[in-house]
Amino acid sequence: MLYPQNNAARSAVDLSGIWQIRLHEGDDWQSVAVPASYNDQFADPAFRNHVGLCWYKTSFAVPRTLAGQRLTLRFDAVTHDARVLLDGEEICAHRGGFLPFEADVTGICTPGTAHELVVEVDNRINHHTLPVGNESGTMFFGSDNPGIPSVEAGKARQQERGVNLPNFDFFNYAGINRPVRLVATPKRYIDDVTLVPAIDGTVKYTVRTVGEGDVRVEIVDAQGKRVGSAQGADGEIRVDQPHLWEPYPGTPYLYTARVTFGEDVYDQTFGIREVKVIGHHVYINGKSFHFHGPCKHEDSPFHGRGMDQCLNVTDISLFHWLHANAFRTSHYPYAEEMYALCDREGIVIIDETPAVGIGGGPNSNPYKWGLGEYHAEVLRAMIARDKNHPCVVMWSLGNEPDTENFPEDARDYWKRLYAIAHEADPQNRPVTLVGCQNNYTRDLTLREMDVVSFNRYYGWYNLSGDLETAAWAFRKELDYWEEVDKPVILTEYGADTIAGLHGTVAEMFTEEFQVEYYKAMNACLDERDFVVGEMPWNYADFGTHQAPMRSGGNRKGLFTRERRPKMAAHYFRARWGNFDKPGFDK
Repeated sequence: MLYPQNNAARSAVDLSGIWQIRLHEGDDWQSVAVPASYNDQFADPAFRNHVGLCWYKTSFAVPRTLAGQRLTLRFDAVTHDARVLLDGEEICAHRGGFLPFEADVTGICTPGTAHELVVEVDNRINHHTLPVGNESGTMFFGSDNPGIPSVEAGKARQQERGVNLPNFDFFNYAGINRPVRLVATPKRYIDDVTLVPAIDGTVKYTVRTVGEGDVRVEIVDAQGKRVGSAQGADGEIRVDQPHLWEPYPGTPYLYTARVTFGEDVYDQTFGIREVKVIGHHVYINGKSFHFHGPCKHEDSPFHGRGMDQCLNVTDISLFHWLHANAFRTSHYPYAEEMYALCDREGIVIIDETPAVGIGGGPNSNPYKWGLGEYHAEVLRAMIARDKNHPCVVMWSLGNEPDTENFPEDARDYWKRLYAIAHEADPQNRPVTLVGCQNNYTRDLTLREMDVVSFNRYYGWYNLSGDLETAAWAFRKELDYWEEVDKPVILTEYGADTIAGLHGTVAEMFTEEFQVEYYKAMNACLDERDFVVGEMPWNYADFGTHQAPMRSGGNRKGLFTRERRPKMAAHYFRARWGNFDKPGFDK
């Protein structure tokens, strides 16, 4: 599904703004901003804690200038499930909260007239959704003291009340989180563009169209000069002396493939770059690449998970300030605007599906929940959306599943998705899966990936506060992974830190401890040539559900939620700044 454009042939009318919302049928309608999560826009706790259906509505007029065009309503993301009604009639439904969907309304919307749009949103999560909800009535973090009669009765009461608990550690922000647009194209139109560039300048392309007509593709460089062209819906174009897309601090050079089909035109930006895994290294354009940058969330005050271009620009500016070159879209595909920005700014992305929370402990086999086909559908849709972005260099199948209690079932489940990712990606990027801190000797899955990725919290969740022993334990594990002989990325590690809390002794929750923690863990990483990445958790503090271990959310950020740096941000700025110096070889 192509991202909307405004050009000589196409137009996109942004329907963002103030809509109306109600939580229950019969309630009064209230004003709500779109795009944004609804949870934090109101003082009423009913919105913050809402579970189940809610309804948005707005009205819009179709400009007369769009007469004779094909019209679609495009939703970039509605979290989690949506049913769309136009003038009272259902026109589409969609499952999943982080990828786009659209409905053809050519025969329904009349240019020159107004229409009412209603979106029914369902934010419920369970063992059949991605991300996964916890059906046991137990909080993700907490001490429920199983066996106490009143606590057990309380869990049952929660289920009766419809309390919907996450099996993940971030707030279940919901609503129309990304833009809604009325998109107009010619009735004979370009439906999809796929580009596969090689560093010798060869660009293979495929254009999918609807209707009869001829396809022409021109390659235009960053200065607007045409450097190659071809006729036909699929073929190959050679760019002489190509400029490569290089990650930060290199030059992320972008070309444009200008596709023409009848009256329709579409410009697809792309970069010429190559990603390979050889031995225990990842190479971009033939150079060994070291991933360094904090993981992050789409999360901010007021907006929740809502798309915010100003915030995107601010965050990537702070990535440059940190000398960071990469992040993982933990734990879901982000808004397309962020990928386009990272294409321009040279920030590398590990693109992750919303498969977080696939685990139920030793008594519940998550691989019997029936998620496999839906998970595969989401994976294919994510790859189809993001396949042309040069910033995307790796696919992550999911985050912290249970691969320990049911090791053979886990291996079979994830290996199938691994094969699907390679099959679906025309550029055949590397594939990974992010493991949790468990008995890694029982895991049969992570070693089957192209790159081994895992999250570790030695010194925080275990061996808490004892950094000397934590480093000793981490080194013992790294000895184990060295024998696997694959690239390893530490995709999460960190310590909750209250901004402004200081101590003469570096103890847990102080800013001093966060710095000492990272120094201890990084010393272990620096000893290992096969470690090709360090991704602190997290870029910024972020919202979570209430829990005894969460004071106003997860406080592991290098920055506060308002993007003020903690001491650890300055530590990593100095560390990663050295990585950028000539002659550095991690």
